[in-house]
Amino acid sequence: MRDPLKIEQSSRTPAVDFDYANNHLKISGESYPEDVTEFYRPVFKALDDYLGALGEGGCRFDFALIYLNSSSAKAVMMLMDKLEAAAANGATVDVYWFYDKEDDTMQEIGEEFGEDLENATFHLEKMVD
Repeated sequence: MRDPLKIEQSSRTPAVDFDYANNHLKISGESYPEDVTEFYRPVFKALDDYLGALGEGGCRFDFALIYLNSSSAKAVMMLMDKLEAAAANGATVDVYWFYDKEDDTMQEIGEEFGEDLENATFHLEKMVD
């Protein structure tokens, strides 16, 4: 079993918590790093490695982002594409998009991402206060 990936949240980057033992992966907070590629590179690698070993198993990925810039939105789209590919290959993938109940923009972004998923199961949820 590999060690979980944990990246602490900063003022410009989200927290990343990949709990492989429980098949629960999460990104939360704000995402507008100065160098999106540099920040998300280890996240992509960790997800690729995890999904490669998942096979037909199941996992849950939570997105609980308060804000993301356009470059981060592209990175999130790439994460969604990886999750969708795993689901297309037989894994059971549940994607949860949490948004603040007063933030129509993040709700709409989540809806748009969800529309692109055909094999992964998408859940749009309001954040609990």
